Amino acid sequence: METKPTEIGSSKMFGGYNKRYKHFSPTLGCSMTFHIYFPPCSSPSHKFPILYWLSGLTCTDENFIIKSGAQRAASAEGVALIAPDTSPRGLNVEGEADSWDFGVGAGFYLNATQQKWKNWRMYNYVVKELPKLLSENFPQLDTSKASISGHSMGGHGALTIYLKNLDKYKSASAFAPIANPINCPWGQKAFTNYLGNDKAAWEEYDATCLIKKFHNVSATILIDQGEDDKFLHDQLLAQKFEEACRSVNVPLLLRLQPGYDHSYFFISTFIDDHIRHHAQALKL
Repeated sequence: METKPTEIGSSKMFGGYNKRYKHFSPTLGCSMTFHIYFPPCSSPSHKFPILYWLSGLTCTDENFIIKSGAQRAASAEGVALIAPDTSPRGLNVEGEADSWDFGVGAGFYLNATQQKWKNWRMYNYVVKELPKLLSENFPQLDTSKASISGHSMGGHGALTIYLKNLDKYKSASAFAPIANPINCPWGQKAFTNYLGNDKAAWEEYDATCLIKKFHNVSATILIDQGEDDKFLHDQLLAQKFEEACRSVNVPLLLRLQPGYDHSYFFISTFIDDHIRHHAQALKL
C-alpha cells in the first residue's frame, strides 16, 4: 500500500496551485484524498504556514477548494490551505451510505469506539497522521505553524480539535459549526452509532462541553453564523457555545450575519476575513 502521497490533479489559481493527492491511510485503513493550495512563491527555501479546512456533511476534499474562493486571500497572505476528506471511503461497511448525515461523508472528526465503525478515526487522521504526512513529504510547508477552520460538521471538528490541542494550532475559526452536538439530532445520531451510549464519551467531542476544561485560549475564536440558516436553532446551537465561552472568559467573536444561510454563498462572502484572522495568528 502506497502511504506516500501521489499527485492526481493540479490547477493554477491566483498565482499558486491547487494540488490533489491520494495516499493510503493506515489510520483509516483505506485510500484517502486531500487538497493543498500552495500560494505563489519566489524563494525555493520559503516555508508556508498552513490552515486546515474541515468540511461538512456530504462533502469531500473538493467542495471547499472549488466553491469557497479562499485561494485569493490565501495567495495574498502566503498561507497554504489543507483540505482533507470528511470520512473513510470504499470500506463497504454495511449501512455506511444509507443516510447522508452518518457514515460516508460524515466522519464527525472523532475516533469511533464501536467495533463496526472502527475505521472512522478522522480525529487521529487530522491531528496525527496528516500533519506527519505533510511534514515528511512537503518541505515547502511549515507544519509547526498551523491553524484550523471548518464549516458545519467541520466547524465542530475545528473547534473540538483546537480546544483539545491548543499547543498544535495558533488559532481556530468556524462557519455555522455544530457547536453543541450532544444536544442536537445530527450529533446524537452520530455519537450513538460511533461512540455508543456513554454520554461522557460524547462530551469529549462537544465544543460547548470542552470549553469548560480547555479554556486557556489566547487567540480569539472567530465564528460566522447566518441568521437565515435553517439549521441554526435545532442543529447548530451557536448561542450555547457563546454562553459557555462567556462563563470561562474565552475570547470569542460570534458574528450573526443577517440574511445568510448555510451554503457556500455564505462561506465565500466571509472567507477572506477568516484567512486574514489566521494569517495574523500564524505570523506572530
